[in-house]
Amino acid sequence: MISSFFSSYPTFLVFLGFVVAAAITMILMPAWIKLLTRTHIGQQVRADGPQSHLVKQGTPTMGGVIMLIAILVTVLLVVPPSFGFVAAILATLLTGALGLFDDASKVIHERSLGLTPKGKLIGQFLISSAFILAVVNFADIEPVVEIPFLCTLDLGILQTWIAIPGMEDGFSIPWLYLIFCNILLMGMSNAVNLTDGLDGLAAGTVMVVMLVMAAIAYRCDMLPMAVFGATIAGACVGFLWFNTYPADIFMGDTGSLALGTALGCAAIVTKTEVFSIIIGGLFVAEAISVMLQVAYYKRTKKRLFLMAPLHHHFEKKGWSETKVVIRFWIVSGVLAAFGFVLWFVQPLVTG
Repeated sequence: MISSFFSSYPTFLVFLGFVVAAAITMILMPAWIKLLTRTHIGQQVRADGPQSHLVKQGTPTMGGVIMLIAILVTVLLVVPPSFGFVAAILATLLTGALGLFDDASKVIHERSLGLTPKGKLIGQFLISSAFILAVVNFADIEPVVEIPFLCTLDLGILQTWIAIPGMEDGFSIPWLYLIFCNILLMGMSNAVNLTDGLDGLAAGTVMVVMLVMAAIAYRCDMLPMAVFGATIAGACVGFLWFNTYPADIFMGDTGSLALGTALGCAAIVTKTEVFSIIIGGLFVAEAISVMLQVAYYKRTKKRLFLMAPLHHHFEKKGWSETKVVIRFWIVSGVLAAFGFVLWFVQPLVTG
């Protein structure tokens, strides 16, 4: 493992994770695109989506497979082991596998919808619950949530303890924290999935957000999680080479669901659950726009936005796809920077 040779240079390991993941993604992606093209495995475009997107029908999808391979190979080479990191990467890969099954269903049945919403949510719930319980019991993650500048909420006040041979204190199930983190993890996973609707949008915004999460982890002396964040950002950069407008390949649910889960896992391990909602504020806005659209339409039979998620609203207003993507990158960067500043300043203000 490379980390054993450069253990005295943690900053180098973080940058190395970024570079290696980007390089592996860029090297493997052309062959993957050729294979998908030759086997006619392509994107199924929503019939009710923007008409300008119909030309994307048949564009190779499931680029997230190569991203996850690059992430896995890189972390095995570069990341010094820790339980929190291992749990995070396993949750990311399992969610990616769930997304892969969803993508494959779409391709096989030649439709834009794969797994049923209920089936997808059940899979995400099982993965996120397993991750949360694992890090609480084996990675010393406290079941508390810090509300910036206000207070710290103890969500471990309602717990169930199960006697497990070999575990001195037993196995803890902090119900309130489990519910909160499930909402965070599943929400982030689906929010990134909703954001993945324009060429380069999800990859670019996830890259920015995960670089900030890597910086937070590094500041907290969590080198494995810092490399984890940088590695995901690097894979996004390598993917962007092929995903910028007009895209040669899409990441599919394989990538978007996994990347959202990775963000949520990083937030839980670094104890920045609430801050991550600000840092990943663009994803939150995209998800909220869909919920508002559905609720408003059910109540009034009218649309609040021209189309949801939010990026399609601006397309309908006449913005070009490239303009929407670049401006959303900027907004994501501003929100991520603002969240990092709040996180950094809070201990200085609260003493």
